[in-house]
Amino acid sequence: MPTPLTHDDPVALGPYRLIARLGGGGMGTVYVARSSGGRTVAVKTMHASIATDPAARTRFRLEVDAARVIGDEFGARVMDADPLAETPWLATEYVLGPPLGEAVEAGGPLPEQSVRALGAALCSALGQLHRSDVVHRDLKPSNILVTAYGPKVIDFGIARAIGDDRLTRTGSAVGTPAFMSPEQATGQDHDAAGDVFALAGVLVYAATGHAPFGHGQAADLLYRVRYTQADLSGVPASLTPMLARCLAKDPRERPTTAELAAHLHDGAGDFADHLPDELLADIGRRAADVWRLVPQRLPAPSAERDLSAVAAPLGRGPSRRAFLAAGGALVLTAIVGGTAWWYQGRAAPAPKSKKAPRQTRNLDPLWHYGENIDLTMDGWGLTVPYHAYGSVVLPLNGRAKRFDPSTGRAQRDALVSGTWWQTAVRNGRLCSLDQDYSGQPQPHPQSTAIVTWEDSQRYEKPTSVRFADTNPNIQPNQILSVSDDIVYVALGSGKGPSGTGFEPSQIWTLRAADFRTGKTLWKESLPKRSTTSTRLHFLAAKVVGGRLVTLQEVADRKVHVVVRDTASGAVLWDKPCDVGDPDSLRSDIVSDGKYLYLGGAQLRALRLSDGAQVWTLEGDGDYSPPALKKGVLYAVRKGVGLTAVDAQRGQTLWAEATAEADQAYTGWQPVVGASYAFYRNGMQLRAISLSGHGTALTYKTAAERFHMDAQSGLILGVAPDRLSAYPLK
Repeated sequence: MPTPLTHDDPVALGPYRLIARLGGGGMGTVYVARSSGGRTVAVKTMHASIATDPAARTRFRLEVDAARVIGDEFGARVMDADPLAETPWLATEYVLGPPLGEAVEAGGPLPEQSVRALGAALCSALGQLHRSDVVHRDLKPSNILVTAYGPKVIDFGIARAIGDDRLTRTGSAVGTPAFMSPEQATGQDHDAAGDVFALAGVLVYAATGHAPFGHGQAADLLYRVRYTQADLSGVPASLTPMLARCLAKDPRERPTTAELAAHLHDGAGDFADHLPDELLADIGRRAADVWRLVPQRLPAPSAERDLSAVAAPLGRGPSRRAFLAAGGALVLTAIVGGTAWWYQGRAAPAPKSKKAPRQTRNLDPLWHYGENIDLTMDGWGLTVPYHAYGSVVLPLNGRAKRFDPSTGRAQRDALVSGTWWQTAVRNGRLCSLDQDYSGQPQPHPQSTAIVTWEDSQRYEKPTSVRFADTNPNIQPNQILSVSDDIVYVALGSGKGPSGTGFEPSQIWTLRAADFRTGKTLWKESLPKRSTTSTRLHFLAAKVVGGRLVTLQEVADRKVHVVVRDTASGAVLWDKPCDVGDPDSLRSDIVSDGKYLYLGGAQLRALRLSDGAQVWTLEGDGDYSPPALKKGVLYAVRKGVGLTAVDAQRGQTLWAEATAEADQAYTGWQPVVGASYAFYRNGMQLRAISLSGHGTALTYKTAAERFHMDAQSGLILGVAPDRLSAYPLK
């Protein structure tokens, strides 16, 4: 429980302003602190008197190193540290969850499913340390924080490299007697097997409420650890044999962390699913309480005042409503999402076994390509990647670059005629706009054809679709959509300056044609455009039922939602679409067949049949274009981050648990996978857990547009100078 600062506590350490005390001891003090940006952290310090000892400073530096080794997946993320300061300090994320000891004291022993889930996750944490040749040496209930996303191991004050005894006096016992290994109790080398012994003791405590060797004086505990059998009374029968092996006096008889994890749990479900309701409620209360902390400092002691009576918990500050409105300004890190919250990152039990990739934060893309390419397409918009021929394809000017989806390795180019806005995919193949040479005089045939790239024969094959009285050389010609063998195109006629832009004499039409017959089904007029414009007629189009839904620029940066009948081309309804950045509407159009969903200053649902507004959500900031999955809309809200909304009722279901939303990018829709929703925040692509609502992973990115390639299991990020690939999960 946080308590007020004392009169002689520092005001700040590094860039962090101290708010309250979390605890203290003979070595140092732990504070709650906040950064100038509002991030809440825990800051651990070393007493100045102890900091004069070079060995103590070395231990502190090694603690910082060990905390970084375990990472924010299984520990408290290291935000900053200065082990060389006059008062050495270490700042980590403020973890939302009670120590295991407090959780058991408050709610009693954990049910078996909780113990199994906890143990498996802790095996992953220790495995991460051991693979880096580091042992914890002080694993105990007070050094394990239980969050909704998994346990986090803290306090690496006596952690060290395996085999390194330079900071340990021979024959001395360093650690906590009730959870020491026998070899540690006698001052011998404590390796990974010693951490397994301590872990088993922690699990016995979690399952029963008592330590395996009881309590009492340190000398009595050390004797029991070395010579007596562990007390496993109250441990579930199915866990007893394995925990007894872990508590064997001989380290060689203990299982590895991987073997223990496999015995404890199969990794199914989210970690929170295995916790009792009382513990989850406590975690929730702590999340709400942290922003109620208000800085308080006790006055200097005087002869008349007894300060021991004043050191009470801090008073209440902002309300729960204010906390929730703030979005929870903590690092609520979803350690690992989906069905592999403990398995990911564990050590492989055998060389030939399959090992799930360990997920860490701030990852690099799976691959990227950026060799002397300009993907801005002369100001007409960033290139759109496609999936065709089993490859990732980037249509550029007269050439489509191709990449192996699994490796990003460049493959043989396709020599296609169209740019990205003049290209679409039909039956797994690229089709493009091109000149129609069938019986037409050259070099300026006034007819546009659609051709298909035949990959096996390395040439473009004409289709039966041809549009008379159109100029195929006008650059803003577009393929809007291909659906059910019907292609929708916007084409101009007449001559332009070099055939590249808009001219007053040009006549523009929207047309539909049938690939099977080559017949043009209908033709509708489009408005004229400015000669200086580099804006296409349509930002996006999609066939929904019997309607062609389009986002049409009727003038530069002036967008309307225009819905047409696919059979006749007749306009069914037309409404202005007020958005700050029209380019954000190049995201996919989102509709469930009943409603059309739009972002902007409001998140809203329009009835697809007539355009009537069904519901709207307003806020302090803009909304990105939304994405839809299983009846839930996901949109990025400025200053808040990812927000989930019931698509039918327009009610907010949850908002991302983060305080780092000041750089949330609303210029593109999120990409929603099976377990995570992805969006850009600053220079990162964030993966937000759909179950835990916190950041599970982050990827480095410079991309501005993100496209889902479900066939390859990728998210394809496009920046002006590169294409990057990220895993879709």
